Amino acid sequence: MTILKYHQMLINKEISAVELTSLYYENIEKNDQQVGAYITLCKEQAMIAAKSAQEKINNKQGTYLTGIPMALKDNICTKDIKTTCGSKILENFIPPYNATVVEKLNNQNAIILGKVNLDEFAMGGSTENSYFQKTTTNPHDITKVPGGSSGGSAASVASDMAVYALGSDTGGSIRQPASFCGIVGLKPTYGTISRNGLVAFASSLDQIGPLTKTVEDAGLVLNGIAGIDKFDSTSSDSGISDYTVNMKNDVKNKKLAIPKNYLSKGLASDVKQSVLNAIKVYEKMGVIVEEVDLQFTDYAIAAYYIISSAEASSNLARYDGVKYGYRSENFNNLLELYKNSRSEGFGEEVKRRIMLGTYVLSSGYYDAYYKKALQVRTLIKNEFDKLFETYDGIIGPTAPTTAYGIGEKKDDPLEMYLGDIYTVSVNIAGLPAISIPCGFDSQKLPIGLQLIGKAFDETTLLQLAYAYEQEVAK
Repeated sequence: MTILKYHQMLINKEISAVELTSLYYENIEKNDQQVGAYITLCKEQAMIAAKSAQEKINNKQGTYLTGIPMALKDNICTKDIKTTCGSKILENFIPPYNATVVEKLNNQNAIILGKVNLDEFAMGGSTENSYFQKTTTNPHDITKVPGGSSGGSAASVASDMAVYALGSDTGGSIRQPASFCGIVGLKPTYGTISRNGLVAFASSLDQIGPLTKTVEDAGLVLNGIAGIDKFDSTSSDSGISDYTVNMKNDVKNKKLAIPKNYLSKGLASDVKQSVLNAIKVYEKMGVIVEEVDLQFTDYAIAAYYIISSAEASSNLARYDGVKYGYRSENFNNLLELYKNSRSEGFGEEVKRRIMLGTYVLSSGYYDAYYKKALQVRTLIKNEFDKLFETYDGIIGPTAPTTAYGIGEKKDDPLEMYLGDIYTVSVNIAGLPAISIPCGFDSQKLPIGLQLIGKAFDETTLLQLAYAYEQEVAK
């Protein structure tokens, strides 16, 4: 069931918002013991919100999101509801304000069912780095990971424990779990959605976005949460009020580029074949698909982990045991308070990235690493800009493999980092991208197809994704 279908049922009085909300809590009770998606449930607040939503629907004042139950990644601030970031250091943190996206959802009487699991501070690709839920699983196979860091968001939607969810994407953290769980994940252009109230990992890369069952649903959620925000100086006014306006238009004569290095070594054979099959589907619809060279994306992983770790080191300096969050009880002076609070409060992956980020920003290494990574970032962005002078989008795999076993890559962070090879360049360049299901591998695990668009051209991106989705559904 989708946002659109439930909206029609609510309008036609086939179901009430209260009944729908109760149905999803029943699903959570039935499924979440195996899936482990939720950290915090907000049942009392949700039922109150459902009654208010029903009044809006009765008065014909609602939007597509009114009365629709959804889930929030637990790094998006919610007033009077715990926001943990999957970390011991924020175990008992209750924000005094809502993130801008939460305010927008509340204004439309959306139903927030609860907060879902993630890799600690959104650092990871498997949702195995959480202090709270050690075993969020993939609904398609509970022995596999759901992807990360928005694994709880993807798993909640794929297991029918939320109609849609919001996640955050710093280097693929919406698209990769969407690929692993067989749903749609949209990472909008940087600045399209306010980051106010999103707990920062890497501020120049982070972007909130929707995880949904269909492309049309992704557009409807984007309509509801996008827009410039006075509380976020990096937010932009795209001038678009409806991202679904061109969604159902014909895609004939659109041009897609397939980078040669997106289909090279390291790509699982099942994934490669599914992408090639998707290209044939587009060509059948009259889309022109051409091979291109992307020279600098080979350096994207290295640049991404330097930039993101440097920004993480800076952003996470605020957790010192003094202002808020976890405070160690074992200290004799201020320096020990800082050291012990951070040592006891942060997990291994977060510590690893703080150390790497502090190193690349340190005297003597700043120019060699951080400055060089910023220069590579510019080269990558310029290369994409030049490509989009000719093409409407870029097509390729979302991830090099399908979902892998729980614990399989946890002890090899480098191998896990390489899983972001097709997604990180999008964040580096600030572009929009979407992952849509495009088949299954030999183990019947979902495969994701990634489409990358021009900056602030989500309308064309959604149009291309919708056309494929409808064609394969015939």
